[in-house]
Order: sequence, then structure tokens, then C-alpha cells
Amino acid sequence: MCEFCTKHGDGQIWFKNAANYGRDLAADLRRRGYIREFFTSTIEEGVASLGRLESLYRRKGKLPERLTRAMVARAKEEHFGQVVTIEDIRTLVGKAATVVRLPCACRWAALKAENRCCYSVSYTPDAWYENLDMGYFGLAQDEGLERLSPEEAIGQMEELEKEGAIHTIWTMMTPFIGAICNCRPAECLGLRALNLEVELMFRGEQVAVVDEQLCNGCGACTEACQFQAIASRQTTDGDRAAISPLQCYGCGLCRNACPTGALSMAERGR
Repeated sequence: MCEFCTKHGDGQIWFKNAANYGRDLAADLRRRGYIREFFTSTIEEGVASLGRLESLYRRKGKLPERLTRAMVARAKEEHFGQVVTIEDIRTLVGKAATVVRLPCACRWAALKAENRCCYSVSYTPDAWYENLDMGYFGLAQDEGLERLSPEEAIGQMEELEKEGAIHTIWTMMTPFIGAICNCRPAECLGLRALNLEVELMFRGEQVAVVDEQLCNGCGACTEACQFQAIASRQTTDGDRAAISPLQCYGCGLCRNACPTGALSMAERGR
């Protein structure tokens, strides 16, 4: 089990613990203040800081270890994520009492382009997102929050995955779970940070595996993988895909690209 499962999972995977979506956590005054300032303090400042760190990384080839540790420690307390599969999405969102779609703050901060690919999920009628300041996007409060049925939200996220989006789930002052995002590496703060060797999210609970009897070595999965986790391996029967479990974040995009159905997801060994 991951660190959060031990601390916040109550005997199960942390993001499947209903208590982490609970009204009591959302009502915490410190958390409500954090949510009100989230777009400006966490996202806007995060984009600016990440830009500077990317420049430093290009010059030095590595960030100072002390800086990296501090970034990860702060993120685990405030806004930390984990990659999830579409099967996880169906389970989590299918049980929700309320689901709201809202613009992606990372994309807005970086590109000033609105893309509604983030979802707030609540297991109670009283939702946390009412504390968000939608004026950040130039919207009135009732313009930026689009209520959906769980079925509608799941369908939209299935389509986003077909377009190459990676599903991630995020805390808003850990362990409260605030949002499910559907992002691409070039646009998401957490995914961009991985390129700097800063892990602001856990790997998924599952890992991709290859059925070598079905794999024809075409390389489609390698092109689809956003984490450079798939290479080609020579065998007596020709090239076959080879997956690095450490590099694989368990998003499942590779299996969508495989024309022979050779890729599947399996529980990650701990």
C-alpha cells in the first residue's frame, strides 16, 4: 500500500475511502480558506514557480535534492495526486451524490484557455466547490460550475481518455479529495513536474502488463505512453513491448492504442 493508504485509507486504497470526500473535512475552516485561494496561491504561483524550475533544470540537469524534498513534502500536505484508471473513475464517480465539471486551472494559468476537464465529486449533497472563486476564470459563480449526473461525467471522462488524457485524483488539504482531473503532460502542473524528477503524485494502483503471445511489436503502445515506460525487446519471435514497472504510472493509455489487445492492467506489486 502507498503512504496515503496507510495514513488515510482506513484499511483500503486511500481514494476509495468515502471519509476522504466527507462533509466534516470540507467544513474545516483552514481547508475552506485554502480552497478560496486555491487558484491564485496553488495554481497561479505553481505555474510561475514551475517555469523557473524548468529553466534551472535545463541549466543544471537536476534540481537540488533539498528543494525537491521540500516541494514533495508540502504537496503531500496540501495538494497531492495519484494516477487512476478509467475503472477507478467508474467506481468513484458512480457512487457520487453530486458531480460538477469546471475549467482546468492548470491550463488557464499557463495558456489562458478554458478547457472543462476537471470534476468535483462529493458523496453528500453539500459540496465543497461552493468556496471556489470562479471569478478567476472571468466567470460568475453560477457560470463556471456545471452539474452533471455521474453517468454523464463518466462518459465525458471516457471520451477524454480516448483523446489521450490521463486521469488523476487530487487532495485539497490532505486527506480531503477535491477533484478528478483529466490532463495531458504538457498542461498539468503535476505531470510537468515529473519531467523535473519531482513526484507530486503517486503511481497508480495498477501497472500495465504485456501478453507476449498477442504482442506483435508494432510500437503503438510506446507512442501512446506518456511516461516513457515502454521499450522494445528482441525475442526469438521478433520484437515485443517491454514495460518498466517503476516508470509505468498505470494510466492505461497504452492498452487503448494496442491493435492486438496485448496490453492489460494488473495490480501493482508492493
